[in-house]
Amino acid sequence: MVITVEIDKFAIAKVLVDQGSSVDILYWETFKKMRISEVEIQPYDEQIVVFSGKQVDTKGYIDLFTTFGDDCLSRTINIRYLLINANTSYNILLGCPFINRLKAIVSSPHLAMKFPSINGDIATVHVDQKIARECYVASLKVEPTRRLYTTTDDRSSSRRGWSLERRSRGRNPRRHLVALVDLDPRLDDPRMEAGEDFQPKFLQENDRKTYIGTSLKSDDREVISKTLIKNADLFAWTAADMPGVNPNVITHRLSLYKEARPIAQKKRKLGEERRKAAREEIDKLIQADFI
Repeated sequence: MVITVEIDKFAIAKVLVDQGSSVDILYWETFKKMRISEVEIQPYDEQIVVFSGKQVDTKGYIDLFTTFGDDCLSRTINIRYLLINANTSYNILLGCPFINRLKAIVSSPHLAMKFPSINGDIATVHVDQKIARECYVASLKVEPTRRLYTTTDDRSSSRRGWSLERRSRGRNPRRHLVALVDLDPRLDDPRMEAGEDFQPKFLQENDRKTYIGTSLKSDDREVISKTLIKNADLFAWTAADMPGVNPNVITHRLSLYKEARPIAQKKRKLGEERRKAAREEIDKLIQADFI
């Protein structure tokens, strides 16, 4: 589970959700890029133990308000992060403390996490598969980071260091940090963005249009515009514009497990207005010989 969260106006990608970790970790390189004063770091003397048994020192802990989800379907909670200096392809590792506090349900097969939002609705955070693949590739180039566990004499006593009550230091989330950025302590890949603006080009009188890049030279734009208008009838504006597509040209198939058992889902009841709209769309597909 690799997701993106927001901390004090920073959008932080490459956040690993690990249900096997008993601590929430903010890696030191990420912390430094967030420009948070080290004065806010609280001392934490205990070490954490890597899955292989190796003990790792901590640089303390810090409480940060962390937002999950988007817009109204979101929720902000105060998370206590252990600060660890480690070579990893992730910015943050979130474990059981965060899952319990957010009351989240994580589903690895569905690549999603659900939790109650601030307004009571159920919010869903999906895995960023592109970023997850980048982290995996990057992890192959460095020493793998194992799961982390706190070291205590009695692990069933809710881990000494984390049984302390959260102390509110009377501070509000910092507002002086602007612009959301993608924090990454290791990778510095350029983000793909549109290299130019686009302007609409109407092809027919019924407001059917496409878009042309503004960086084109005037002569090239004129040639392309004439070609598009001349061949406007080749565009498929609706399903009825391309009836009976030959399967030899293109065929859509679902990727299914051959050994999977077919399941009949319970019929969903729709309101009369929605049922009528769905019927109309199905009739269009049938008439176009799509289904």
